[in-house]
Amino acid sequence: MTSMKSSILIFSVLLAPGAARAQSTAWKPSPPHTQVAIWPGAVPDAQPAPGPEDTEIEKDHLVAGKTSAWVKNVTQPTITLYSPTEKNTGVAVVVFPGGGFEGLAIDLEGTEVCDWLTSRGITCVLLKYRVPSLPYDWHCGCRPNHGLNKSTLPLEDAQRTIGLLRLHAAEWHIDPHKIGVLGFSAGGYLVAEISTDFAHRLYAPIDAADKESCRPDFAVAVYPGHLSTGSKTWALNPQVPVTPETSPTFLVQAEDDYIDGIDQSLAYYIALQRAKVPTEMHLYANGGHAFGLRHTKFPITDWPQLVEKWLVTIGMLPN
Repeated sequence: MTSMKSSILIFSVLLAPGAARAQSTAWKPSPPHTQVAIWPGAVPDAQPAPGPEDTEIEKDHLVAGKTSAWVKNVTQPTITLYSPTEKNTGVAVVVFPGGGFEGLAIDLEGTEVCDWLTSRGITCVLLKYRVPSLPYDWHCGCRPNHGLNKSTLPLEDAQRTIGLLRLHAAEWHIDPHKIGVLGFSAGGYLVAEISTDFAHRLYAPIDAADKESCRPDFAVAVYPGHLSTGSKTWALNPQVPVTPETSPTFLVQAEDDYIDGIDQSLAYYIALQRAKVPTEMHLYANGGHAFGLRHTKFPITDWPQLVEKWLVTIGMLPN
């Protein structure tokens, strides 16, 4: 599937000998923010990783002239809460960074998104979901393809996180009826999964958080992947069965997306429309893939302003 190729094309230097990278350790947010484990004990359906969690700086693929941080081998999922810097609107957004389910673009599609959201009075919850990278196959020059499969481990983490937000809504100054999700690339697929697979937990319930609804009140998918079964049919991946209860959705993608073509968003959009789910989609001629919200010469990088206006139209943000 095309989204998997994003990691191969963009982050292949992770695996290439002599790649221009500066290596560090497990990712930590900048002070005073702290990570909170989302599971109180053993992580359900735990899988081993080929090594400890590690953060690397991508220097060979610059976005808007800047490097990006790449986190791999995540087996202990966490959330980091970023409180609004302006007047609190009560809205909260859980952010899913992309990375082909091999790693997480933790700043480009994570902390930088939180900077924008908090400046608009929105609580940002950055989910460092599980990506226990599979061993690289040097024979095919690839990793095993995620394809159209269900993202069981990340989806468990997403379900748990939204339950936690609703349980602690008063404590964290969040309106429990204004909790959304926003994701990029593979994280965009996770947005679609949690928007359609929320009726039953994929894991055995643990505590009161798992009794709360994990349905997002709204969803934003930016250059999502894994949604289309083929570019000629625009048929939807059966792992995301859209119904009238699917979350209201905002989609944005570039026509020249060389990783996840526009058939990804189109397949999802068509299904959403057929189910009469409130949907807004924006397609742009140029922009490519994995640009986050860093501003470039392409108009597509103004998408955050459109999301803000959309949130007003669906009653999440005030006029």
